[in-house]
Amino acid sequence: MSGDVSSLATPLWIMAGLSILEALLIIAMGIGGYLVYSRVMTLVADLEARQIAPIREKVDAILVDVKTVTSRVAHQTERVDHAVTGTINRVDETAARVRAGMSDKVSQAAGVVRGVRAVIMSVLHRESHA
Repeated sequence: MSGDVSSLATPLWIMAGLSILEALLIIAMGIGGYLVYSRVMTLVADLEARQIAPIREKVDAILVDVKTVTSRVAHQTERVDHAVTGTINRVDETAARVRAGMSDKVSQAAGVVRGVRAVIMSVLHRESHA
């Protein structure tokens, strides 16, 4: 190899041409990537409009129905709870009244039995002294 500059010009021109081709190829790939991206996004938007939107509307309608049913169930549960609580309170009050009434009658019967016993003891005690 000689130190002549003209012998270096040809490889430099080849490298410059290849660099320009590489730059054009990278630009073409960027444009192609953008076109593919825009087509995919258009397809996704179309798919969403045709398929997902109607399904979402149906799901939203079902959720509204579920919320309505849940609200009704909660309201009915509250009503049943109040009814059961009221019934239990009435049963407790009735049991207390029955207990009080029975206690009075048992106390009266016990008093009568004590009185009869006292009379019998008194009679028996008098007979043993006589």
